[in-house]
Amino acid sequence: MLTISDLTYRIAGRTLFDRASATIPARAKVGFVGRNGTGKTTLFKLIQGDLSPESGDIRLPNAMRIGAVAQEAPASDASLIEWVLAADTERARLMAEAETATDPHRIAEIHVRLSDIDAHSAEARAATILAGLGFPSASQARPCHEFSGGWRMRVALAGVLFSAPDLLLLDEPTNYLDLEGTLWLETYLARYPHTVILISHDRDLLNGAVDQILHLDQGKLTTYSGGYDSFARQRAEQALQQERRIARQEAERKHLQAFVDRFRAKASKARQAQSRVKRLEKMEAIAPVVDDSVLPIRLTDPPGRLSPPIVTLDDVSVGYTPDKPILRNLTLRIDDDDRIALLGSNGNGKSTFAKLIARRLDALSGRIVTADKMKVAYFAQHQLDELVGSETPVAHVRRRMPDAPEPKVRAKVAQFGLAGSRMETPAAELSGGERARLLLGLATLEGPHLIILDEPTNHLDIDSRQALMEAINDYAGAVILISHDPYLVEACADRLWLVADGTVAPFDGDLDDYRAMVLGRDVGSKNQGSDTAARGSAQNRRRAAAQARAELAPLKKKIGAAERAIEAAQARLATLDAALADPNLFTKDPSKGTSLAKDRAQTAAEIDRLEENWLALSAEYEEALATD
Repeated sequence: MLTISDLTYRIAGRTLFDRASATIPARAKVGFVGRNGTGKTTLFKLIQGDLSPESGDIRLPNAMRIGAVAQEAPASDASLIEWVLAADTERARLMAEAETATDPHRIAEIHVRLSDIDAHSAEARAATILAGLGFPSASQARPCHEFSGGWRMRVALAGVLFSAPDLLLLDEPTNYLDLEGTLWLETYLARYPHTVILISHDRDLLNGAVDQILHLDQGKLTTYSGGYDSFARQRAEQALQQERRIARQEAERKHLQAFVDRFRAKASKARQAQSRVKRLEKMEAIAPVVDDSVLPIRLTDPPGRLSPPIVTLDDVSVGYTPDKPILRNLTLRIDDDDRIALLGSNGNGKSTFAKLIARRLDALSGRIVTADKMKVAYFAQHQLDELVGSETPVAHVRRRMPDAPEPKVRAKVAQFGLAGSRMETPAAELSGGERARLLLGLATLEGPHLIILDEPTNHLDIDSRQALMEAINDYAGAVILISHDPYLVEACADRLWLVADGTVAPFDGDLDDYRAMVLGRDVGSKNQGSDTAARGSAQNRRRAAAQARAELAPLKKKIGAAERAIEAAQARLATLDAALADPNLFTKDPSKGTSLAKDRAQTAAEIDRLEENWLALSAEYEEALATD
């Protein structure tokens, strides 16, 4: 259906696509992944015809309808439902023509076509999409201009979904959705009847809504079957196999070169030496494995544990004006090792509750008790504007640590996950993900006892989100998390609190139950038991999650030990290879040469065994994280 052939495109002297090719079959659901800045959005523009390639081509069927979310959110006087209905231009055109047409034959053709495109159920379909994206019936009649930019972007998304194009291009659609909208969109895209290409860093979305992954790496496009988890496994296996092929080729190359160097000058061996020279010349180099791993993120642990509970709320209400509380009747407790995720649609008060706990908003009534000397860190996306654009990450940290020596300041910046080359880059020139890392590091610099994270993943790619997840699970304090990324919520949270109907209360099911509730299905018997059983279930989950975190620590140490063992073995192998490369070794001391060759074979076998062990430990660690 969509064929990309030998595509080459450069921008500002940088090659984004280098003779890249891929084929997308009809009705495929494709997750398009690759590091930020590699050219994913550029490919969408090439497909839409907004840009022209230097060479190669992109072939599409004739009359194919391509749909993408508009760059500008609608701000007209039209109601939401009117704007979404107008997005189906064919229906709108036919409806308008039907009001003025006088030719009986044309009128018949119009009504047949309207029936073919199911135009008479259009309002119901548009209302369903709007509701799924968070707009209740009453809001759908309001004009677009009354909503904020983020909500209007949801309307733009609703419009392109309603128009049902043959090829749907979605570029990070969850950036302006909450968790509830993300869960709905995953289900909608999985059932979408046409082709979808989706750019996303949401791992659950890339597992649940797509059936293949298109990977952009070093200017090339590669297709993998299955969702993101399958893609990640295939990539890891390919990298390991490639490393082994490189090692075998390098060993063969050194062996051939040693023979040539030893016997080139001997007439009796000249022919064999020349034969090996030709083999060396024909030997094609295997491309090295590119290390594209991201630096880890480390959250500073609190200096010591506080006695639980660290926060207690008793009949608290909070809001921005005394006579209009946003949340009321808050009676809750937070312990020193809690991992709490806040559920609920945008606008229900999640950020308001976060600001209350972060002491950025005072309670209107009720009583709040916090542990003595408790430190709270608060991270929200809007704080990115608080960074000083002209200052480097080192300068930001130095201002917070004025008496610390320079090496300690730089070591702290490195803990944020910023490479050495980026430490001296002004904040204004950092990517969104790098600024988010810097801001998160600054927020947690002093070792807080409680970290509040309000949508921390908006600018992070998949690998950086994985690094954040590992950092949260390694952190020793309490965490309150607001996120539209279900993978992060499932991996990090052991308690779910629902923000709805003007209050905050524990949600007694798990995220699957909440997904079922959001999608309008029966959540089952889990939520129908007694309050006592529900509390017991929540306590069991907390204990199990805490135990899992404790069990992961020694597993991480084993992985680190395995990595160090591999490095040591590789260093021994390099030493042995250097000794065996001596052309006079076997002439001077044949027994030593034989012994070194034997040691080399044993070391190479040991590296294979160590790598298998490391792979098994890493898989065990990832599986443990996924089941926490």
